[in-house]
Amino acid sequence: MTDADDRTDAYGPGGGGTLRSHHWYGTEGLRAFSHRARTRQLGYLPEEHLGKPVIAVLNTWSDINPCHQHLRERAEAVKRGVWQAGGFPLEFPVATLSETFQKPTPMLYRNLLSMETEEVLRSYPVDGAVLMGGCDKTTPALLMGAASADLPSVFVPAGPMLRGHWRGETLGSGTDMWRYWDDRRAGLIGDRELSELECGLARSPGTCMTMGTASTMTAAAEALGVTLPGASSIPAVDSGHARMAAAAGMRAVALVRSGAPLSRFLTREAFEDAVTTVCALGGSTNAVIHLLAMAGRAGVEFGLDDFDTLARRAPVLADVRPGGAHLMEDFHYAGGLPGLLARLGEAYLHLDRPTVAHRTLRAQLDGALVHDDGVIRPLNRPLAAEGGLAVLRGNLAPDGAVIKHIAAEPRLLSHTGPAVVFDDYRTMQERIDDPDLPVTPDSVLVLRGSGPLGGPGMPEYGMLPIPERLLKEGVRDMVRLSDARMSGTSYGACVLHIAPESHVGGPLALVRDGDPITLDVPSRTLRLDVAGAELARRRAAWRPPPARYGRGYGALYQDHITQADAGCDFAFLARPGEVPEPYAG
Repeated sequence: MTDADDRTDAYGPGGGGTLRSHHWYGTEGLRAFSHRARTRQLGYLPEEHLGKPVIAVLNTWSDINPCHQHLRERAEAVKRGVWQAGGFPLEFPVATLSETFQKPTPMLYRNLLSMETEEVLRSYPVDGAVLMGGCDKTTPALLMGAASADLPSVFVPAGPMLRGHWRGETLGSGTDMWRYWDDRRAGLIGDRELSELECGLARSPGTCMTMGTASTMTAAAEALGVTLPGASSIPAVDSGHARMAAAAGMRAVALVRSGAPLSRFLTREAFEDAVTTVCALGGSTNAVIHLLAMAGRAGVEFGLDDFDTLARRAPVLADVRPGGAHLMEDFHYAGGLPGLLARLGEAYLHLDRPTVAHRTLRAQLDGALVHDDGVIRPLNRPLAAEGGLAVLRGNLAPDGAVIKHIAAEPRLLSHTGPAVVFDDYRTMQERIDDPDLPVTPDSVLVLRGSGPLGGPGMPEYGMLPIPERLLKEGVRDMVRLSDARMSGTSYGACVLHIAPESHVGGPLALVRDGDPITLDVPSRTLRLDVAGAELARRRAAWRPPPARYGRGYGALYQDHITQADAGCDFAFLARPGEVPEPYAG
């Protein structure tokens, strides 16, 4: 799994044979004496930790995060691997971001977890880290913080849950939730069916087993080269997941010994390969925001136009829901990400860059096979000729917007229709099923007030519901626009991340009911067909909404959050600058 000759004595990012933790434990002063005494208080013998790489195991387990329900056990496997490799593991509980339960959205707290990750790694006597997570915002948060701290680090993905079942049908969490909820609103199923679906949709620990944001981001982490090979798709309850966790603990020790900081792997080439991978998977639009933020933390220049350039040339090879037919278990046993990356090969990837497990990605993919061409398509028979994401620009989105066009009805990808505007999500919920709502299948549903500031936190509101009246007529997709995000398990002709958002006076704030809007995915344009003079009049009349938070984390968030095209990071975290190592003596 790894290159055997990496076990050197460089010790830490600076090399020189001195562990970072030595500055806490190995000197002669009063503070070092106190640190050693308190470690004895914890019950550890000197020979258990002195002179050994100390590995922080950052665990996002909690009782209310079903995606991470098994990580309490997996942490023990990680620690077992650290011990086996001659290191000393210390487990740190860090914030859990449960996509299912946390309101208004865990995206509001992604940057908070990234700050916690960075400061835990910086302030404690640790030499390297194993980062444990997988639920949507957890993967980018952990990697953003670890990139800022820049210690040797390995990421352990939580893994997807088992496939769902209901009345002989295989279910995909999220994707089939949306589908059957629309069937319920259309009167096609009733409360009994819905109750059965509640019990069959999510059957085990782990993340969504569709190519939602969770699997998209863990696959992106593997493509970046910061996980072990194949780690991103191992089902959460598979015994291979525990073996991978132990191997990750061993590898973290080796990375410390070889002096390999995370920045060695988070290069421009790695981010290009991660974007190519997301596109080849038909992955979540959320990857755009997260990879932009991660690149910013790594000091890599990367923007929306890079996404679109890469998406135009990357074929979609993964036939996985919501853009395809299969689920993550099928993908894993068909060869997983190593199989898909091997198929992309030198034509699409930078194979000579390093990964945490091998000297080169080329070596990591040597011998990788695909076992089912129906799940991971060959290059000459892709699911789609170009990546499933597109970046749009125009007078309605001067700083960009995104659409997952592979998950939309093709007839809507070039469309002009009249706007039906909702000022916020609550208003939309109140009005969407009003029988007097002036809406037709050709209308363009517009939601504003749901961006980084307006949401707040840019909630996953972007898959606006189809009006009940139209659902009953058989309509299942319409053009929908918003400054919000949407779940990676969602589908439809949903234009998202419109920037600047309406809350700061972006053009979305100026749209009125009945305005013609043109979406043209082939030409990558999104246009409000209203005369410039009229738009200028509306802008002059626009007033910014009042600040939502008077204090607390929310106030910090609203003062420093960037827009979607910049990754929604905090400006003070994304900017370059030195942070001194703490003085431990």
